[in-house]
Amino acid sequence: MTLAARVRMLAVALALAALAALPLACFSKGLAVSSTPKVFRAGAFAIDITPTTFPIVVNGGMCERKATKVVDPLHARCLVLDDGATQIAITVVDSCMIPRALFDKAKALAHAATGIAPERMLMSATHTHSAPSVCAILGSGQDDDYAKFLAAQIAKGIAAAQQRLAPARVGWAVAREPKNVFCRRFLMKPGTARTNPFGGTTNDQAQMNPGYLSPNAIKRTGPVDDAVTVLSLQTPDGKPLALLANYSTHYAGSAPLSGDYFAIFAANIAERIGAKPPFVAMMSNGTSGDANCCDFVHARRTYNRFTVARDVADAALEAYRTIAHRPWASLAMAERRLTLGVRMPTPDELAKAKAYIAANGLDRRKPKTVPEVYALETLYMSQLPPTRELKLQAIRIGDLGITAIPNEVYGSTGLHIKANSPFKPTLNVGLANGAEGYLAPPEQHKLGGYTTWRARSSCLETEAEPKVAAVVLDLLREVAAHRARN
Repeated sequence: MTLAARVRMLAVALALAALAALPLACFSKGLAVSSTPKVFRAGAFAIDITPTTFPIVVNGGMCERKATKVVDPLHARCLVLDDGATQIAITVVDSCMIPRALFDKAKALAHAATGIAPERMLMSATHTHSAPSVCAILGSGQDDDYAKFLAAQIAKGIAAAQQRLAPARVGWAVAREPKNVFCRRFLMKPGTARTNPFGGTTNDQAQMNPGYLSPNAIKRTGPVDDAVTVLSLQTPDGKPLALLANYSTHYAGSAPLSGDYFAIFAANIAERIGAKPPFVAMMSNGTSGDANCCDFVHARRTYNRFTVARDVADAALEAYRTIAHRPWASLAMAERRLTLGVRMPTPDELAKAKAYIAANGLDRRKPKTVPEVYALETLYMSQLPPTRELKLQAIRIGDLGITAIPNEVYGSTGLHIKANSPFKPTLNVGLANGAEGYLAPPEQHKLGGYTTWRARSSCLETEAEPKVAAVVLDLLREVAAHRARN
């Protein structure tokens, strides 16, 4: 035998020995497959964000209020997920609305503490109307000291959640809860809808909250999303670890300071499923821009934050009991910026508002009426840039899709996104990563009404809604393509 032949025989022998040493699992799908099992991890933490200094400004109404006590403690509820390749953070904050600058500050602080990229963080406000104001809007100012405190606490909460990362099982499901979500905008009989002299509309045909059994209300202007979508995390042995839910009613109402039904739900569902600390539950606000708990077609009913939380927890528990938790799910997240136009007042409208402000001394006091609020909003709007950049996101957790939109989104938009999403189910998180105002569809702008009145609370171009929906759906398809590759 030649030397070359002996070398070839030795090489073959060594290769066969190497193959024999490989686990059998490698041969089922090719040698590139690792025998190491994939591990999904989750960690959650609810950090207290209750202020300690009073009185404190509260927004969520036309005129500014101040709180002097705490009815319910406030929290930022934080969830960190890790599939071994991607790590993301989801945070739900007991706040009415949080501007993008504050969220961006919190993300920068959290990134420094955790290494999680800011574009891998979703942060949202619940939209409780009973929390400290960190966003000057309508007749309310903001508390700058509390805003600084809040950003730092959110970052600390994410860091604490990351420190709790542990192997977990994950699952999701959907139930319905129609008893507490109704369209609050109505098409009215001609000449009966309220029209704001400084709101940028005339001869409004739609009105928010027309009153129960109003003879002037013709019909609701749109549908609502009554889904209660639940994302559940458990330890490998089946103990509850965390739960994220999503529902699309505006708020139930409470004296300040309170996390409203969103916070009560968190405690309620924990009790229902027998969860013990350090379990964390959180309720995110969905597409509730034109929805609330009031069924104006029928006589007034009795409800409060406790009954709404109970009803939503009933639906969440129904969904929870159907979940088949799995040991692993892949993660993907995408983010995109969208620049939109802002509806600016005309020179004549601005001159009219300035004259009203001067005649009523509004340069020296807070507004007390709707016309006073919108006269000032006209002035404030004139001082803003003519465009606004929105930060939009999509997340995939296995076969669950999540969107993040920095607006108060109408139910019709949410249902459109869900119907056209590549994921079933999909949940939409509103007031996420910013507070860019109501997102009324173009046809709703034509009807007028409060949620279309030009102000910092409703400032985007009339064609903003279809543009936002298109980008969000594109982001969902992007993270779906990631699923196909993996």
